[in-house]
Amino acid sequence: MTQTRKIELDARRLRERAAAQAYLQEAFGFPDGYGRNLDALYDMLGEITAARIVFCNAALEERYGYARRVLRVCEDAARENPGLTVTVAEE
Repeated sequence: MTQTRKIELDARRLRERAAAQAYLQEAFGFPDGYGRNLDALYDMLGEITAARIVFCNAALEERYGYARRVLRVCEDAARENPGLTVTVAEE
């Protein structure tokens, strides 16, 4: 049985695209060839076998448009990938 990995994402670090993509690459442990865009994120999330993504500081997320887009991509990927779940932490 595969151990489910918990990945906590701080929505405050998802404000600006370039910095957010670098943060996502680090948080998920994506390889150097990671495309650093939302399409690449979706593709990489499809390859994860057992993970729970938790968005922290999500109340702040509403102010940061790119964070909303990242959350949407993660939720879309979770609908397609049964090994992936996404939750938003209550503040």
